[in-house]
Amino acid sequence: MKADDVVGLTSSQPDKHLESVARVQDPINPPPLPQLVEHDDLEDVDDLDEESDGSDDESEISVSALNDELDRAEYEPYEDDEPGPISFTPAEAKELRDRLRRVGPNRFIEQTITSGTVGIRKLVTAFGVRPDLPYSTTWYYRILGLCIQRELRRRQKLTEYNTIDDAVSLIQKSNKIMVITGAGISTSLGIPDFRSTNSGFYSKLRLLGHSNPEDVFDLENFDEDPTTFYTLAKDILPMTGKCSPTHAFIRLLQDKQKLLTNYTQNIDNIEAYAGIEPEKLIQCHGSWATASCRKCKVEVPGEAIFEDVRQSRVSYCQACLDRIETYPRKRKRTSNGKVRSRSSHSDSEDDGRYDVPQPGVMKPNITFFGEKLPTRFFDRLTDHDAAIVDLIIVIGTSMKVAPVSEIPNYVDEKVPQIYISKEAADHINFDITLLGYCDDVVAELAKRASWKIEHENVNKEELVATPGIKTGHWNIGPATTAAAATEQELSVAVEE
Repeated sequence: MKADDVVGLTSSQPDKHLESVARVQDPINPPPLPQLVEHDDLEDVDDLDEESDGSDDESEISVSALNDELDRAEYEPYEDDEPGPISFTPAEAKELRDRLRRVGPNRFIEQTITSGTVGIRKLVTAFGVRPDLPYSTTWYYRILGLCIQRELRRRQKLTEYNTIDDAVSLIQKSNKIMVITGAGISTSLGIPDFRSTNSGFYSKLRLLGHSNPEDVFDLENFDEDPTTFYTLAKDILPMTGKCSPTHAFIRLLQDKQKLLTNYTQNIDNIEAYAGIEPEKLIQCHGSWATASCRKCKVEVPGEAIFEDVRQSRVSYCQACLDRIETYPRKRKRTSNGKVRSRSSHSDSEDDGRYDVPQPGVMKPNITFFGEKLPTRFFDRLTDHDAAIVDLIIVIGTSMKVAPVSEIPNYVDEKVPQIYISKEAADHINFDITLLGYCDDVVAELAKRASWKIEHENVNKEELVATPGIKTGHWNIGPATTAAAATEQELSVAVEE
């Protein structure tokens, strides 16, 4: 294995691509956009697998392992409590990543692998990959190349924006604000998110015995047996007639002619109730607003199936049922092809002996695994928003689900970015991170901007902003809460 082969996997000028789209949403039919690339697009690295026997099974295992470890390195990076011969300290790892950006991938490989100063398994730990995985050296070269690509594509923090007042100033002067939202903006309404460790919907499903809770939203599983979804879905039914202060804050941005687009990962359709204009709203994962028949494709308002969901019973298409009533019933044939005689059987024996068309099952128009995202998502982002956005605000999402998680790396890196949530998203380099309950944070931003959020539940307590341990990080909430959050952040840093 030559180090030059690793360099060949990289680009000295990082491409601006949305990654993972086809793998996450439609592994068979990727979106027809030349700008999009997937983690599974590994043709460039297939030639490196010199130790492979070329079998399809081995190739599939290798690709799967690469994808799994890349995801793990991104969201749960490996760190050694006692760094030594096979790993780096977090500070050393950061210095190596900074060096990669300074000198470029070719020189970086020369200074490490080619010179023999760093072994391949130790070097990958600088990018969050474990050094003790049961894979060959060739596999490690492959994942190093992909890690270098990913690192070079990663947006860097803008050093001129660091404080909460910087955030307020950016919001005040910007006129094309892209807002990316997740479940955190609806939890104050009692709507559970999906991935929280203790309170999320998936966590509840695990307690009920579902080892792979995501399967509830698998399209193939739904078509095979929709009863599982209908048994469990009542817990995520949207409520009507309510929105949170954070929804009202986004509406305020719209009223002030500042909102470019709200990309929401939520399926509760509350943004529409809050008054976000349809042309400014992209429901990335669909919503409960409508439902469609899996057979005849007729679309109805989502409320039409809500009662069935509440009663945990499968909802069938009324249009199909109405048509079936008009169909003449065809008598089933016996095994020898003869039509059964009505006179030779009693009424009770006659049950089920007619060919009766079956109605289609209604499915809410939320995006299941195995379905493509709405094409409007890609069209709006690539053809309109990316070129004109002047500020990105991410609220209430961990940003771990593609393709939405790729948006910060897709737009121009000079566009400022603000992150608002209870926990930091360290895998993305936001300029300003405001930690706390979303409703509290937007209330403080509005107050400092001398704006008024029209919502009865806006927090009227005195809120404080306490600087976190990282540059650009702030804890926002009531005085005791913010101080406690900062103390916890400090204690975690000391442990690291």
